[in-house]
Amino acid sequence: KMGDNEPVCIADEVPFEIPDGWEWCRLSFANEIYTGNSINENVKKQKYTNLKEGYNYIGTKDVGFNNEIAYDNGIKIPFTENNFKIANKNSVLLCIEGGSAGRKIAILKEDVCFGNKLCCFKQYCINEKFLYYYLQSNLFTDVFKENTTGIIGGVSVNTIKSLFLPLPPLQEQQRIVTEIEKYLPLINEYDKLQTELNTLDKEFPEKLKKSILQQAIKGKLVEQDQSDEPASVLLDKIREEKEKLIKEGKIKKDKNESIIYKRDNSYYEKFNCVEKCIDDEIPFEIPESWEWCYVGNIAFVTKLAGFEYTKYIANNLKNKGIPLFKGKNIRGDVLVETFEGYIDEKISNELFRSQINKKCLLTPYVGSIGNMAIFRGNYKAHLGSNVGKIEILMNNLIFEEYLLFYFKSQTGYNELSKFKKATAQESISIDAIRNALIPLPPTNVQKNIIQLLDKLWHKISALNN
Repeated sequence: KMGDNEPVCIADEVPFEIPDGWEWCRLSFANEIYTGNSINENVKKQKYTNLKEGYNYIGTKDVGFNNEIAYDNGIKIPFTENNFKIANKNSVLLCIEGGSAGRKIAILKEDVCFGNKLCCFKQYCINEKFLYYYLQSNLFTDVFKENTTGIIGGVSVNTIKSLFLPLPPLQEQQRIVTEIEKYLPLINEYDKLQTELNTLDKEFPEKLKKSILQQAIKGKLVEQDQSDEPASVLLDKIREEKEKLIKEGKIKKDKNESIIYKRDNSYYEKFNCVEKCIDDEIPFEIPESWEWCYVGNIAFVTKLAGFEYTKYIANNLKNKGIPLFKGKNIRGDVLVETFEGYIDEKISNELFRSQINKKCLLTPYVGSIGNMAIFRGNYKAHLGSNVGKIEILMNNLIFEEYLLFYFKSQTGYNELSKFKKATAQESISIDAIRNALIPLPPTNVQKNIIQLLDKLWHKISALNN
């Protein structure tokens, strides 16, 4: 019954049955409900900042999702001001507009002034904590969401006033509050543990992969066969192949190439006829048939040189010509084969060292260090800005898949990023890629590692489903 009107049946509107002794009422029947005052930012700074006395002014940002209020925020309204609404101690503040609408709520510990996106509930003879917990219940939040309107999302104060409240006797309200607060510590602990479990569930597959990768690159995941041709022979074959390619003019002679070898249980590097012990640089021990080497020892690593940019920018063909791979084309270990830039095929052929026409690894050296993907070599492409290629010199003996797995391991990432530059965007040089250490297994061991990891990755991916 409203005012002097005849009673109207609202059986279809009442959400559920309540016990005898309880009553349904509108929120406005049990509370004085009103919003606060907005303040222009310039006025706030000029008139109400850093005052010594006054009511603390509470905005939406000052109410936390943990139901706490930051009172001492530097904004005060003088006690003598008459144009601001006051929310009294023990009143409930609820955010009713914006992204936090219905989700930020707190009980006041002191009298305050407050913003216009907050709604104050000043109780008429009801328990403030009962109201506080009810406004956080699914019963209320579901109704609140149903009544949310507008672009930024919110519920008008008049709508709030009209919403239903199931009202128990005052003594029962207190008993309900007591029981809720009795179990709240357990609920909060459960919530904490559930959050930790959810995080573990989410992170577990990737952590498991990292752990497995680390075991694989240490030679502990697959059996070692003494009859396999050792990695030292692979490196000898690659040195012969490099000499051949240098004579043909396909690659340049590496003036800084070095050889790593083991003697008397220590690792040494021979560089420009000078030998030095590098035990401190070797990440871990590997099986006898394996060898430590640099990426530059087994692969041709290059980029598109800076002076070459102008040669293709002036000839950008807009969806014609040879596609350019840029940093954004490598996302994690996925190669994105949609292109924004192209290069004239004639110019691409002239810049053959930065052309991509066979299977290789592509990796950004600016922005996303550690991202790396395999280009299958099924069409002709070209390096664009901030992307390097790692072209294995004898990929019938050393496999791109093994290198990709290695650089996805923690050790592999550490090797790539150990010379990372301190710039606005993380970056490394092409030389840093060449000088990344890699544990090289015999060819058959590489195959076995790749096959096993592929199987395990398939099973681990199923954990997310």
